[in-house]
Amino acid sequence: MPASSETSLGAYLRDRRTKLDPAAFGFAGRRRTPGLRREEVAQRSNISATWYTWLEQGRGGAPSADVLNRIAAGLMLTEPEREHVFMLALGRPPEVRYRPKEGITPRLQRLLDTLEVSPAIVKTATWDVIAWNRPAAVVLTDWDALPPGERNILRRIFGDPRVRTVQHDWESVARFVVGAFRADAVRAGATSEVGELVDELCRTSPEFAALWRENDIHSHGDGIKRLRHPTLGLIDLEYSAFAVDGRPDLGMIVYNPVTQEVRNQIRTLVGSAP
Repeated sequence: MPASSETSLGAYLRDRRTKLDPAAFGFAGRRRTPGLRREEVAQRSNISATWYTWLEQGRGGAPSADVLNRIAAGLMLTEPEREHVFMLALGRPPEVRYRPKEGITPRLQRLLDTLEVSPAIVKTATWDVIAWNRPAAVVLTDWDALPPGERNILRRIFGDPRVRTVQHDWESVARFVVGAFRADAVRAGATSEVGELVDELCRTSPEFAALWRENDIHSHGDGIKRLRHPTLGLIDLEYSAFAVDGRPDLGMIVYNPVTQEVRNQIRTLVGSAP
């Protein structure tokens, strides 16, 4: 590793260490300098004081991911700070730690709600929909009317005949969804968590089982979604997928009407919905 990278790592660790309150961690005694001592960080991180000292001094070579994770825990680093330490030390982010399904922040929900004619959803790595806006409810699916266990895109695509009929080209959509789902699960570090869902879908849908065996990978990215809406008729929506910062397990998809006519139709539909 270049010496400059080691020095940057050491400087960052030193800065984080000096900003911690020793009393909060049960370390007593008067100190000439603020923060924890090196040996106290080493103790909290379950590594040798000599090794930790070398890291701060830019000596000893690149630490392992396990050591970096221990130090991150010892210094009470946030996820962005932990990622920064990995980038300084190893030139790459840490492996993703998948978090079970959680809600979204009120701020993100408010962002969804500002999209008055653009359906938008937030989904997990297992493609459970956990947030949506009003246009999504009236144009795509009224997720609020479904029990939480049924708010899964894959279960609906492969298990609900009504969802199949509104797709302009169900076969292409199904193939794309399975490949993008596989990529999302790996990216979020959730390969073991999706196993139960995959087993369920393979039992209930021969079509899913066949597509899953193909091992295709697709990136959600952006594109055009064509729907046969029961009120609006055949409509085209441009979609774009976005990562949620700090939450690799979540993805946001926004669908924009392609034409002004469809925009106006959705605005009217949203306004008239109960």
